[in-house]
Amino acid sequence: MSSTWGNNIKLSIFGGSHTGAIGVVLDNLPPNEKIDLDAVRVQMARRAPGKDKTATTRVEADEPEILSGLLDGVTTGAPLAAIIHNTNMRSKDYADLKVHPRPGHADYTAAVRYDGANDIRGGGHFSGRLTACLVFAGAVCRQILARRGITIGAHALQIGTAKDAPFDPVHISAEDLDALNTRFFSVTDPAAEAAMREEIENARLDADSLGGIIECAAVGVPAGIGSPMFGGIENVFSSILYGIPAVKGVEFGAGFSVAGMRGSENNDPFYYDENGCVKTETNHAGGILGGITTGMPILFRLAVKPTPSIGKAQKTVDLSTKQNDTLTITGRHDPCIVPRAIPVAEAAAAIALMDLMR
Repeated sequence: MSSTWGNNIKLSIFGGSHTGAIGVVLDNLPPNEKIDLDAVRVQMARRAPGKDKTATTRVEADEPEILSGLLDGVTTGAPLAAIIHNTNMRSKDYADLKVHPRPGHADYTAAVRYDGANDIRGGGHFSGRLTACLVFAGAVCRQILARRGITIGAHALQIGTAKDAPFDPVHISAEDLDALNTRFFSVTDPAAEAAMREEIENARLDADSLGGIIECAAVGVPAGIGSPMFGGIENVFSSILYGIPAVKGVEFGAGFSVAGMRGSENNDPFYYDENGCVKTETNHAGGILGGITTGMPILFRLAVKPTPSIGKAQKTVDLSTKQNDTLTITGRHDPCIVPRAIPVAEAAAAIALMDLMR
């Protein structure tokens, strides 16, 4: 399995949803960086299961146990390693999935790829449970980035048909993002949260699920970060963002809507601001040109698919008899993964920036 990421910062994630623990190693962090573990716990709690009606009822503390790389709250320069214990597993819920793969899950493809040896319990290494490791690593990186003037935040832009107000792509402030980046179910408009929760509840009561769109921004990133052709911001960000289970699309700036624009509409005009800094009047580029930061806010969106584990009967196959069959999934699953995926998106962005700026 390829569970290691990064060129300058090396991130490795191990474990499975129902193993004794999951874990993460973050190599090549700068030394002498103070890490506030309480701030790390805030981020872990935003992603943790079992704390909201929109999430799975599986309860996990998600308390990271630091094994190395941190001494008296300061990075030592050695690999930062942590584990997060799994304490609330019901593996029996997954016993049948070796034979009846879940539609929309990696059960079938994993069985083919790993000759049936894959750990099916809770999805094993394919589980969203492993995003807890991503959030831990991102929570560390975002503290280092904050001391360099960089702030990251995200919100649920859309769940089902309910929509939140999008970011102003030009005028996003650190204060705007800080108002979002410690909250669960981050939205800019409280009315949008109520509408989204109603849609999620309706799907849950119908034994179904919903997907959505997460919008994320980073401000304070200086111009000149990133490299063409394959080391650009979009390349590096996308490579880790697609490591988040359920992410099916990534777009930057105006994204796919640029296909309907003329050049005169899409181009962001340059100007000097009152401080003599080069800015753009618009930000269709999402703060990136030629893979390199412009100094404007980095802006991207993630399309998150509906949780595939639903209570409705679905068509599948019986791998033992080689016959068509049906499957009704039991167990504890999120009716919508979007709220818990918001801090994961922020964390992935922080790790990507740390890799690009190290």
